Amino acid sequence: MALDLRGLTPAPVTPFTKEGKVDYDAIQRLGSWLGSITGVKGLVVLGHAGEGTFLTPEEQLLVIKAFVASTNGKTPVIAGITGEGDEVAGLEAKRAKEAGAAAGLLYPCHGWLRFGYQPGAPQGRYQKVFELSGLPLILFQYPDNTKATYSLQTMLDISAQPGVFAMKNGVRNMRRWDTEIPVIRKQRPELQILSCHDEYLLHTAFDVDGFLVGYGNIAPELLLQLIDAGKKKDYIRARAVHDQLLPLTKTVYHRGSHMEGTVALKHALVARGILDHATVRPPLLPLADGAFDEIAAAIGFAQLPRIA
Repeated sequence: MALDLRGLTPAPVTPFTKEGKVDYDAIQRLGSWLGSITGVKGLVVLGHAGEGTFLTPEEQLLVIKAFVASTNGKTPVIAGITGEGDEVAGLEAKRAKEAGAAAGLLYPCHGWLRFGYQPGAPQGRYQKVFELSGLPLILFQYPDNTKATYSLQTMLDISAQPGVFAMKNGVRNMRRWDTEIPVIRKQRPELQILSCHDEYLLHTAFDVDGFLVGYGNIAPELLLQLIDAGKKKDYIRARAVHDQLLPLTKTVYHRGSHMEGTVALKHALVARGILDHATVRPPLLPLADGAFDEIAAAIGFAQLPRIA
């Protein structure tokens, strides 16, 4: 039976010590807190928010195991699978499964971001990774302004393949979203559709089964309210939650680079009492002076309490 991700699936950050080592005690705090919240369906580790490609292969497996342990195995852990070649990614997925991952979020080859892909290559990638690992997979739709974004037909082809049970859609083109999601819904009714539009959650809340977002690290309580309002087609309530979150959305995600959002997430977790500091691993860099104060103020505006 496929995992049920119809709700909130946060993509946790990977905490580090001030010396730059993985902080497994902080993983325990973060994972146990997120896993204790009703409506959290899983934890996606080793993604963009988790700085997954900045970790060694050994660290990646230890991070998976640490997040599994953080909830005593009660909350499924999904691993980001980022290997460039299909066989490389398949073996990575196999190791992730052996480490306790219940599913994989399969990234496109990063070379495609610049050069594009040959027709049929994405379909072959999902087929090969599942064949090698047996790990259930989530289709990952990249933004429309990259050459790694999938056409509608490519998404339909991938989602019809064995092992693919959900889609994380981050196309970030609302014209495509509004026209493609209804087609996918009609042709793939069993596919779980999850929005990863951290900065466009209001627009996408009415069409999805849930959210798979880094934002889930810092505001799970309000995101669950937004999901509920979206499923009930209650725009007024959804808009109220959106407006409550908007200053936080701006200070975390309306930055020069979306990658800076990872650093901002860590600052927000410090403000909420989960992390002690916001150390990141290069090539990520600290935010400018004053960023923490802005983020902490936005946490206060959203009325998100400090976690003891």
